[in-house]
Amino acid sequence: MSNELIERAKENFGTLLQQQLDRIKEIKAGKDFVDYSILPTIIIGFIGGDGIGPYIAEEAQKVLEVLLADELQSGKVEFRYIKDLTIEKRAEVNKPIPDDVLEKIKQCHVTLKGPTTTPRKGDRWPNIESANVALRKELDLFANIRPVRVPMENIDWIFFRENTEGAYALGSSGIDVSEDLAVDFIVTTTTGSERLIRLAFEYANRNNINKVTLVTKANVIKTTDGKFLTIGQEIAKEYPEIETDDWYIDIMTAKLIDPKRRTQFRVMVLTNLYGDILTDEAAEFQGGVGTAGSANIGKKYAMFEAIHGSAPRMVDEGRTQYADPSSMIRAGSMLLNHIGYLKRAKKLEMALDIVGQFEKKLEITGRENGATGPEFCTYILDVLHGPDLEKKWKSYQ
Repeated sequence: MSNELIERAKENFGTLLQQQLDRIKEIKAGKDFVDYSILPTIIIGFIGGDGIGPYIAEEAQKVLEVLLADELQSGKVEFRYIKDLTIEKRAEVNKPIPDDVLEKIKQCHVTLKGPTTTPRKGDRWPNIESANVALRKELDLFANIRPVRVPMENIDWIFFRENTEGAYALGSSGIDVSEDLAVDFIVTTTTGSERLIRLAFEYANRNNINKVTLVTKANVIKTTDGKFLTIGQEIAKEYPEIETDDWYIDIMTAKLIDPKRRTQFRVMVLTNLYGDILTDEAAEFQGGVGTAGSANIGKKYAMFEAIHGSAPRMVDEGRTQYADPSSMIRAGSMLLNHIGYLKRAKKLEMALDIVGQFEKKLEITGRENGATGPEFCTYILDVLHGPDLEKKWKSYQ
């Protein structure tokens, strides 16, 4: 019986290996990054998602409609609205992304996406793959970029998380070898690691940032994490003007809350799982995961989203109107920056800093004792269009 189990596991493992080898070939054959400045029309897709997603996505849409009003009028920018990336529809077709939804997403250059529900083994939904993980793989969105800024604490971090490999790459493809043994997999490729790490160093170089930190657990997970670290150290040699250090993920979680050490970090580069964990911790300094946005960048497509979940409890308790839209609106500012509207993106970031960290005339609590999402969005727009926005923002620094 044990031989039969082993042979079946070997067959499954061989299939997974072939898929990853084919994927490496596709990456190597890929084209360069899209130049949005030469596109006749930039198509932006809005994806509501699950739970509170449609509610906070609507507020982000309002902000972008204001900031891109001229471009929408002239046809330089087009908005499209994509429905059915919901857990109900995904369960119905038993796929992480329904085929028709994926086709609509691929017709957009960039998307702004609300959170989606990921089924857990044993709950009432089919055990389908995370929509986020599936989208990142389907669109080859290899870099997850998450900024965290708290000017009053001198915190200015930006995290580059590998998005298509690591422990999440085959998260739904593990093998239950027997009742007593289950095995999952970690994927690290030279091609995948190089492009992510190089993107981080290039970002630091362009923005005059002199510190890049590599985060792994290479002392224990020697093969995959060791490969990621070695590649990072080799790429670092090409940027002698940038200081490079490396930390293990466990001590890094501690140093991020160390007031003496945390301000020394600037650009951090991490594998998939570690990046997911550390950025949630980091977001707490900025006001929680409800305030943090993220960018998922590939060469052809880009997707921007909140980093938190769909909050089904808020839906069940009838509190969706109190959901904080800050994360989606901050993701919207990252989208603006990515497609070339840097000044407008910066203005939106300043407005978000003022309302969320400094002025705080309204507070989102998630309950009726706080502001609603639409009220908070109006507050952001009022600050955005107020006199001397930059002067006001600088006064708080």
